[in-house]
Amino acid sequence: MENAHTKSAAECLAYFGVNLESGLTPDQVKKNLAKYGPNGETHRGIEGCKSTWELIVEQFEDLLVRILLLAACISFVLAWFEEGEETVTAFVEPFVILLILIANAVVGVWQERNAESAIEALKEYEPEMGKVFRTDRKSVQKIKAIGMVPGDIVEVSVGDKVPADIRIVAIRSTTLRIDQSILTGESVSVIKHTDAVPDPRAVNQDKKNMLFSGTNVAAGRAIGVVVATGVATEIGKIRDQMAATEQEKTPLQAKLDEFGEQLSKVISLICVAVWAINIGHFNDPVHGGSWIRGAVYYFKIAIALAVAAIPEGLPAVITTCLALGTRRMAKKNAIVRSLPSVETLGCTSVICSDKTGTLTTNQMCVTKMFIIKNVDGDSVNLDMFDISGSKYTPEGEGGARTNCGSFDGLVELATIAALCNDSSLDYNESKKIYEKVGEATETAMCCLVEKMNVFNSNVNGLSKPDRANACCSVIKQLMKKEFTLEFSRDRKSMSVYCSPAKGGGDPKMFVKGAPEGVIDRCTYVRVGTTRVPLTSAVKDKILAVIKEWGCGRDTLRCLALATRDTPLRVEEMKLEDSTKFIEYENDLTFVGCVGMLDPPRKEVTPAILLCRAAGIRVIMITGDNKGTAVAICRRIGIFTEDEDVTGKAFTGREFDDLPSFEMQSDAVRNASCYARVEPSHKSKIVGFLQGQDEITAMTGDGVNDAPALKKAEIGIAMGSGTAVAKSASEMVLADDNFSSIVSAVEEGRAIYNNMKQFIRYLISSNVGEVEPLISGWLFFRYMIIGGYVGAATVVSFYQLSHFMQCCDENEDFVGVSCKVFEASPPMTMALSVLVTIEMSNALNSLSENQSLLRMPPWSNFWLVGAMVLSMSLHFMIIYVDPLPMVFKLTHLNVEQWLVVLKLSFPVILIDEVLKFIARNYLESKSFTETL
Repeated sequence: MENAHTKSAAECLAYFGVNLESGLTPDQVKKNLAKYGPNGETHRGIEGCKSTWELIVEQFEDLLVRILLLAACISFVLAWFEEGEETVTAFVEPFVILLILIANAVVGVWQERNAESAIEALKEYEPEMGKVFRTDRKSVQKIKAIGMVPGDIVEVSVGDKVPADIRIVAIRSTTLRIDQSILTGESVSVIKHTDAVPDPRAVNQDKKNMLFSGTNVAAGRAIGVVVATGVATEIGKIRDQMAATEQEKTPLQAKLDEFGEQLSKVISLICVAVWAINIGHFNDPVHGGSWIRGAVYYFKIAIALAVAAIPEGLPAVITTCLALGTRRMAKKNAIVRSLPSVETLGCTSVICSDKTGTLTTNQMCVTKMFIIKNVDGDSVNLDMFDISGSKYTPEGEGGARTNCGSFDGLVELATIAALCNDSSLDYNESKKIYEKVGEATETAMCCLVEKMNVFNSNVNGLSKPDRANACCSVIKQLMKKEFTLEFSRDRKSMSVYCSPAKGGGDPKMFVKGAPEGVIDRCTYVRVGTTRVPLTSAVKDKILAVIKEWGCGRDTLRCLALATRDTPLRVEEMKLEDSTKFIEYENDLTFVGCVGMLDPPRKEVTPAILLCRAAGIRVIMITGDNKGTAVAICRRIGIFTEDEDVTGKAFTGREFDDLPSFEMQSDAVRNASCYARVEPSHKSKIVGFLQGQDEITAMTGDGVNDAPALKKAEIGIAMGSGTAVAKSASEMVLADDNFSSIVSAVEEGRAIYNNMKQFIRYLISSNVGEVEPLISGWLFFRYMIIGGYVGAATVVSFYQLSHFMQCCDENEDFVGVSCKVFEASPPMTMALSVLVTIEMSNALNSLSENQSLLRMPPWSNFWLVGAMVLSMSLHFMIIYVDPLPMVFKLTHLNVEQWLVVLKLSFPVILIDEVLKFIARNYLESKSFTETL
């Protein structure tokens, strides 16, 4: 049923032809089951889900992988026909290549299957059982949730998981509270009602007459009619969005794909050219005069060239860099689930962050309160107090301390806060933090009472678990709570009826609620220990302050506290009739008001400044109200104090109302705050950012966040979040802290720079094999260095390229012994030159443009250690018998090593000159163009 929230309860029942008391008939159940399907499609396999074989084939669609596979197959065939002592060793190369390709395929398939686990994790939020009324039973019956159909009359009560999307028809308790945070991201439970919500475009947060599948009943009991099941539920729609979301490739993967495509084409051309150029040598004497044997020989050389041209060191070093990075990030509370995402973090240009729990502490705190100081006619003065602290810790965070016990009004305010309360603080020994037990707003009131300590209790010697509720316990020992009048929508308040614990005094009723609802029922205000009449002027003054708190910079959530000094006797009240509660909460005396909020984390503001300095834009996306969202943005530095947020802050509705695609795209380009959003909005915002070539990191913790987490280049789930969010993300924040994201981005940038340095080293050693990953200037630089690497290892190109024609009769080889092409000394010299140049080139790669004089080798001891190890291994194969014989090398003397150093050292001088040009003539120009 579409837009069930806009219809009255009677219209919904009539739509399905069902009676509220008896429910559906068996025939209706069968018909609706055939029409709408079972209530369990949200966790079934994805339509068109790829088989394992299809996923394996997919891993070999990459062009570079196919070339390697083809080269391995051809090498295998050629090895099969190899003769002589090299028959066995000829199989080593194709075998190793095949092992690498198989390992690559296994990892790829595993990652694909792992990605689908996010959809399967939705199963966790589907209830197994539900309670329905049907005509085949006289009373309520429990059935499997999968058997529910639209039109079923369902009963839910406290502790139940809602089995389908339900339109509430009747509430059978004082109030009905639903915890729907997994779906909407709201940090407090939501009070529901039965009235129609006339807006057909209302977001889920505003559908107060609906229960959504997978959410939990926090308090109360209700009866409703099922209006959607399976994939038609809100949680089912999220599952469909996730199934339809294609994961974006990381920047590194995209660059490597481009590199593979270009390299494969170049390799193919070179291989064909090498084979074709040597057609004239097919009949050389070394091949026994056989043209076919010569053709096969050069074909093998072409294949060997193809395999050698692929930078096999690149994947290994990248994987190592990323793996080491994940270990460092884990120490900073950022747990990486996908290796490529480490590199992507280094490229992040936009962070889209949830508000509650990430930018804020998700721990409601009272930050302001006031009581009446004095009243003189129509003039009133208030005692106002600021309360420090941003967590549930029962003590303030420095600043001037106030002796709250010296203010009679504060003693009474603390009494009301402690008694009008069913929540408490708890100290978590394992996490070493104070946590809430119950509702967030009530826990904030408990924390306030502990900070005030109005009876000056000695709390210094208490253990942390005992300290959690020490002051509240003192108050509860003085007053005994007889019963509670629960909160209801009509009066917007709740109250407790209390009597002195030791007897001998009159009972009192303490009231807590929305200021406008409570103050309208007040006839007096408390001044010290006396009460004075509440005049309209005094009332206007109080409401003006409350409005300023609620609509000003902080947009505080305000609660008014009051008492009824002479309540009715218990026997005069009808406690079973909640409509009478408002009559009992009358003739009240206003005591004071508290303002609370979910405060920003202290470390967020400097983290956002750091992001701005690093060129990273921060966007807040929240399900909360726009006023609250903008206020938090101002406090943490996303917006300045007086900044006009027109065009920079939108609700989900305002964003949808923008008339064109271009205007929405412009809004995403400029906006930094989105409030009252639904899951589809998050995915849409990510899509626009990706269309603007931004690299986006998206945070989230609920089921509602999963599609956007999967769509973004970097999905970041909260450690306290749902399994769905964690499975859909690339990274999990163990401490739910925004500053941990910034630390992870810093680490990602360091890793990205390290990989760039290695790639430059690889390029210069392999004559420009990875051109797409670097700029044209760097390609030119390393072509020069690479050219020197090649030139330093040969003497005569003609003699080298025609060495198979070497014989005593050939005039081109006069004065050259043909044995030199197979002798050990020249080969050892050439290898030593190559290794020494590689080590020198590694020093060049310490920095892209900084001189070795500014960044000396000892600035990176790991590199120095690696170079020492490499040279040690090289000396080993030259000087430690029998290794020289195995590798067909020989010992070098001092004179020969001096020649090696003369040929190797210039590579450093050449690069120093090129770095100087880059620093002084290209870098500044490039920076100006970027700006």
